[in-house]
Amino acid sequence: QVQLVESGGGLVQAGGSLRLSCAASGGTFSTYAMGWFRQAPGKEREFVGAISRNGGSTAYADSVKGRFTISRDNAKNTGYLQMNSLKPEDTAVYFCAGVRSSGLLLGKNDYGYWGQGTQVTVSS
Repeated sequence: QVQLVESGGGLVQAGGSLRLSCAASGGTFSTYAMGWFRQAPGKEREFVGAISRNGGSTAYADSVKGRFTISRDNAKNTGYLQMNSLKPEDTAVYFCAGVRSSGLLLGKNDYGYWGQGTQVTVSS
């Protein structure tokens, strides 16, 4: 089974950028669809974006469309979430998730493997 570890979170001013990474180990990364989710204090975990196992398909939540970009490098067993034009409402713990699938999966219940999360804080 795959283990996922996020990194790259931090504190950034509104309008700034961050790139999150999700390093995978213990599985054949190229067979896993990936997703990114976030959870703000007192709120449900919500979908941010997803990418198919070969990187050919992506999907985004409306709230991040045009600002965030998901990518992956299967040779490096790593997925990425590039976040631009950050807003205070993007403040949350960000999680990557994986599941062995050929599809593009948008629901948190679709994923069986999760990282521990990385904090992103956007100041106004």
